[in-house]
Amino acid sequence: MSRHRQPAPGSGQPPTPEPVTHETGQLAPQNAPHDTEHVAAPEAPHDTEHVAAPEAPQEAPQDAAQDAPSTAVHPVDESRPVGRIILFGIQHVLVMAATPISAIFLMSATLRLDAGLTVNLLSAAFVLSGVGSLIQSLGPWKFGPRLPFVMLPGGAPLILFIAIAEQHGLRTATGAVVLTAAFSFVVLPVFSRLLRFFPALVIGTMIVIVGVNLVKVGAVLVTGRPGEPGFADPTNLALGMATIGFTVVFYLLFTGILRQLAVMLGLVAGTVLAGLLGGIDLSRAAEGALVSVPELMPFGSPQFSLVAALPLMLYSLASMAEATGQTVINAEAVGKEIDPRTDVPKTVRGDALTSLFGGFFGLPLMVTSGENIGIVRVTGVRSRYVTAAAGVVLVVIGFLAPVTRAISVVPSAVVGGTAMVVFAVITVLGIQMLGRSDLDRHTSTFVCAVALALGLLPILIPGVYAGFPPNVRILLESGVAVGAFVAAVLNILFHHVRPRLGGV
Repeated sequence: MSRHRQPAPGSGQPPTPEPVTHETGQLAPQNAPHDTEHVAAPEAPHDTEHVAAPEAPQEAPQDAAQDAPSTAVHPVDESRPVGRIILFGIQHVLVMAATPISAIFLMSATLRLDAGLTVNLLSAAFVLSGVGSLIQSLGPWKFGPRLPFVMLPGGAPLILFIAIAEQHGLRTATGAVVLTAAFSFVVLPVFSRLLRFFPALVIGTMIVIVGVNLVKVGAVLVTGRPGEPGFADPTNLALGMATIGFTVVFYLLFTGILRQLAVMLGLVAGTVLAGLLGGIDLSRAAEGALVSVPELMPFGSPQFSLVAALPLMLYSLASMAEATGQTVINAEAVGKEIDPRTDVPKTVRGDALTSLFGGFFGLPLMVTSGENIGIVRVTGVRSRYVTAAAGVVLVVIGFLAPVTRAISVVPSAVVGGTAMVVFAVITVLGIQMLGRSDLDRHTSTFVCAVALALGLLPILIPGVYAGFPPNVRILLESGVAVGAFVAAVLNILFHHVRPRLGGV
């Protein structure tokens, strides 16, 4: 039986096509991983093994059993037994749960919101994160790329939301979120035409910056912030390192489904250790009502101001670039061939739709998260139904107040230890992508180096832009946005403009 990954006779094509055409800077289909997975064995453990071993000869004995490979189900579209799907979904939730919790607590503390409003917003954050994850994973109509994605509030959009709320009020801040979501729909057709200027060189550079930034976020959960009380507390450091150690041991000793659950088991073991050391207060989990229903427009009717929303609109352009990188790297992690020109807009639409709903529930912009990509790569479980299950779990958590409070008592050092491992995997994926972007070319090396230098600057040296105006500072302090912008502009100058001017 002929295999799809082999070149046609006389075509001159290599057996495994590169994902980028360097002369044009366009993303090319990634056929090899996709076709390889079509002939994978149907047993459950195959997800783990075949992620790291895409070579066709290892699967040759199964060719005879596949009379119609075009009808085979790709692992990303595979359904699993409900029990396993729920377990894997809970693993995603446990790793990402700290983000909506910390985002809402930061928002509440900064804007001095009362306890009742904080619980309401936390409930809304879980519900909207779940709804967004369902949209991105299941892909109804033109929304969502049908990849294993989760969605979260937080990051730069949260900081922008707080800044707008402090300057113009909470009602104007929620109006800015709604306007920005609508703005994303309007500019998306233009942005889609610019995707050819985001080849693997640009996206790989951006993914490396994203990974480094996320590792730092995880590390801060373990150490605390420099200058604050309890910074680098030995107990927290021990908990974070022990959690990483537990994860490594489980991944080393276990096989099959237990190895795939190593991240969650490591987090649970770290939490148990923290409980034995007296670092968990369970009394908070038993307080309050049993059900929490998110309140529509908790701050009142949104007020719309284009001037106030402008910083958030500008950031949304950078967010689209980040969504481009995350869609491509997610597809690579699961070995699925995508067309960025059609699939990236689906991711952006999913972000915009979820943010539109979130704005009416008092939340900042919701964005696709790179956190779960690391879990997918570590566990080898590529089914999008797992992140869909995580979405259902998040929605349930949003309505069950005791569960929300129980998750919130997991020590940040334990979550941080887990997050550091998962986020570091994202950095490795970015490095792998850069390895296929022809860094032997001096111009490609230069583009990558300059973008990394400027993108990592605000991450490695916080406050470097403190002397700039607030709105400018917020944009410059987003290392991902700066790195993506610099890489894209330099790629255009060196690989599109310069050749046309007769340069080498």
